[in-house]
Amino acid sequence: MRIAHTRRGRASAVVMAAAIGLTLAACGDGSGEAEETTGDDTAGEETGGDEAGDMGTITLGYIPSWTDGLSTAYLLENKLEEAGYTVEHEELTEAGILYTALAGGDVDIYPSAWPEVTHAQYMEEYGESIEDLGTYYGNAKLTWAVPEYSEITSIADLPDYADELDNRIVGIEPGAGLTAASQDSVIPTYGLDEAGFELATSSTTAMLAELESAIGAEEEIVVTLWRPFWANATYNVRDLEDPEGALGESEGLHFLATDGFSDEFPEVAEFIGGISLDDTQYGALESSVVNDNPDDPAAGVTAWLDENADVVGSVGE
Repeated sequence: MRIAHTRRGRASAVVMAAAIGLTLAACGDGSGEAEETTGDDTAGEETGGDEAGDMGTITLGYIPSWTDGLSTAYLLENKLEEAGYTVEHEELTEAGILYTALAGGDVDIYPSAWPEVTHAQYMEEYGESIEDLGTYYGNAKLTWAVPEYSEITSIADLPDYADELDNRIVGIEPGAGLTAASQDSVIPTYGLDEAGFELATSSTTAMLAELESAIGAEEEIVVTLWRPFWANATYNVRDLEDPEGALGESEGLHFLATDGFSDEFPEVAEFIGGISLDDTQYGALESSVVNDNPDDPAAGVTAWLDENADVVGSVGE
């Protein structure tokens, strides 16, 4: 595995790989296979491209199980390659690693970040080395959810269901902002620690597997989720009430870039800053990528663009 070199080369790939334990995976086609490197990684540094006529290489970093980032990464790939740019993908496993790579220049763009609330701690640490290119969606929300058939209606009611839930809240990745909000805000606010509850963390994929299993058996389960996310509709879940507001307010989803990106790629920065999706448009994009084309995200984006030709423009327009 390797870290893709960008033209800036601010952070040494060797140093970075050691720092994060070689957890970055170069997955240009989304298949999970590491890309093979051919030729000299530094070729084109003087000309701004890898080959004659190439506009340059842009690396997109995201956590694929967080499918807002997966969907928007392939949307950007479609439009950037259309304009003559080479696009590389870096699939990561933790938000902290992603922000480290973004701030260090090993990733050019994080295509669906939550910097206002959920990832605020990472912005405090790395914000001076990150550019905000714009907000593409304005109504994102962290939630705790239950299956539609559940008797539970509010987070405040959870102590009454401790036995049915086996004193567990099923979470996602340990480094996720949702995990921090759940552990540091929701659990103490509602006294769930005193009631004997624990937040079980692993991964988004594992959480969804537990959710699906519980629904199949019509058992009680509480999972940490967010909106927009395709699983809310697929698994027919509903949000628990949060009367104390412990999960925070709605926030925007942003395109973040490494510092200096807009100077190096001004047309791309201007194009990305103009992208704006409403609930219907975003929902259709994610559904096309995740549900209709689960093995080919690029095909999902193409299908969505065929139906939404006027929603997203082109680089340089």
